Amino acid sequence: MELDDVLEAVGPRLRALRQERGTTLAELSQSTGISVSTLSRLESGGRKPTLELMLLLSRAYQVQLDELVDAPMTGDPRVHLRQEKRHGVTYIRLSQRPGGLQAFKQIYPPRWPGYEPEQQVHEGYEWLYVLSGRLRLLLGRHDVVLAAGEVAEFDTRTPHAFINPDDQPTEVLALFGPQGERMHIRARPTAAAK
Repeated sequence: MELDDVLEAVGPRLRALRQERGTTLAELSQSTGISVSTLSRLESGGRKPTLELMLLLSRAYQVQLDELVDAPMTGDPRVHLRQEKRHGVTYIRLSQRPGGLQAFKQIYPPRWPGYEPEQQVHEGYEWLYVLSGRLRLLLGRHDVVLAAGEVAEFDTRTPHAFINPDDQPTEVLALFGPQGERMHIRARPTAAAK
């Protein structure tokens, strides 16, 4: 990948990361000290990123600098997992490209969040698979408890919330598609499994 291509990709990557975190330009400006206009020009490609700006953004997002610039691969095909905690839930990003489908492993601590949460809505489409434990899914008027091995798929414009009802962590594999992209399950049960 040429240097110009790497630099041109930084803006959309920064915008996707900010939107994924649910942060406004004003909030990001306050946490980094970078003006809103500079942040906007960085995201739109109107300003080339400098090391100083990228270091401030890397610190604000708590990600490695090479993740912000999508440093060229060094030949190592392994995905280097990074985890972050948001509101007590551990998120481990399994996919590396911003935009499009995103894959995460999520770990909900025991009895999380400790109260009946308000259901939220946002753009996108989510598919989740419970790896271990149980996950209570509030989805509009539905209240469903998913056990290990069970799957849910829904449009995130439907009000939804998650709860770990048990005294052990719950691990979930989640695929999220922005702007209503749907995930499709291609596997079909065998005749013996029916």
